[in-house]
Amino acid sequence: MREPLSRRRGSPASLTTSVRNASVTCVWVALFALACHASGRACADERSISTSERVAIDGAELFLLTRGVDRSAPIVVWLHGGPGAAERPLFRYFNGALEDHFVVAYLDQRGAGRSFDPNADPSQLTVARHLVDLDAVVSHLRRELGTQKVTLIGHSWGGALGLLYAHSHPDEVNAVVAVSPLVSTRAQQRAQYDFVYEEASRRKQEDVLAELRDIGAPPHGSAANVLAMERLAGRYGAVFHEEPSRMWILLRGVVAGLVTPWEIPRLIRGNQVSLEAMNDELIDLDLTKSVPELGVPVVFMLGRHDHHVSAEVASSYFEALRAPSKKVIWFEDSAHNVPFEQPERFNTSVQSELEAIGVDDARSRDHRNAAIRCPRRCRRTSNSSARLTLAAVSRHTVSAGSGPVSAVSSR
Repeated sequence: MREPLSRRRGSPASLTTSVRNASVTCVWVALFALACHASGRACADERSISTSERVAIDGAELFLLTRGVDRSAPIVVWLHGGPGAAERPLFRYFNGALEDHFVVAYLDQRGAGRSFDPNADPSQLTVARHLVDLDAVVSHLRRELGTQKVTLIGHSWGGALGLLYAHSHPDEVNAVVAVSPLVSTRAQQRAQYDFVYEEASRRKQEDVLAELRDIGAPPHGSAANVLAMERLAGRYGAVFHEEPSRMWILLRGVVAGLVTPWEIPRLIRGNQVSLEAMNDELIDLDLTKSVPELGVPVVFMLGRHDHHVSAEVASSYFEALRAPSKKVIWFEDSAHNVPFEQPERFNTSVQSELEAIGVDDARSRDHRNAAIRCPRRCRRTSNSSARLTLAAVSRHTVSAGSGPVSAVSSR
């Protein structure tokens, strides 16, 4: 029996099918090569790191996620706020681009997120305990990745934790990036209360004024009152300058695998337990007294509209803080959640500021090494190849493309 025309070697139909398959294959190969080229990632991924582990520390198992396209890049440790507010899914959703430049370690602190243990003793949740935990995690990362120092990026309470740790462990820290940091609980609670009172009075909102009277003037003696004040401040753009679609972010985070639906109650419960357990101790937190100077460079990133954990109080502390080098960057369209409100500018600011300090990111190092290895003629050839690849892809595909620049002040 004769083969169908489409299966005969050399037949027009067979040739058409082969050409079409080859074209599709070429498009996918070109796209893959272009993606690798654009992202700076090793196509075989032999240099990358992606580990999820539990680090056993004094009766607790702390969840640690470590990711980066180049395992030899500098280590950045993200310290979330709260205490107890595991922001790992948000950091990855908004600031995952940092993984292209650094090895980023996301720590769920004791009592938070995937480190939360409902059977654990809440009295273990203290500032001193968190500092011991962080030291153990830093030592673990340095040992596993063979590096001398780490960079700390801390948001809110995490900023205070990072500053406290760098003050006592300067030899293990390259720099601290303090984002909307908790500096003085009493001063910042007072500023938040006054802000809400003034806004409610100006708008003649008697319901808010009545709730303020029920809560009472700071310092606030319970986690419930702390959370109630945050909710009221949020009504006036003090937490997010522009309120995001939280449900949409949650759904996209779940779909992207950044968070699972069944861990969300755990995230909320961990935050409540930590706030209640640490409330009395945090009332007396005052970095103006405990950390008047640092032995490492420091960068403050502040939201102009942050009246939740007052940016003005943080700015005053920054002015008095002594450090080898220091810089403050103001984000004009942000309140308390700078990394999530202006993520692109935040990410590029982290990269540029750490590079200026001397913390070399992976991509900058790769570009310099390529320039050393490859003479000018080679680079011209490489750029031409990239343009040819783009041209080839554009013949077979249709692409669809997707805040204002804020002032930077340094002192």
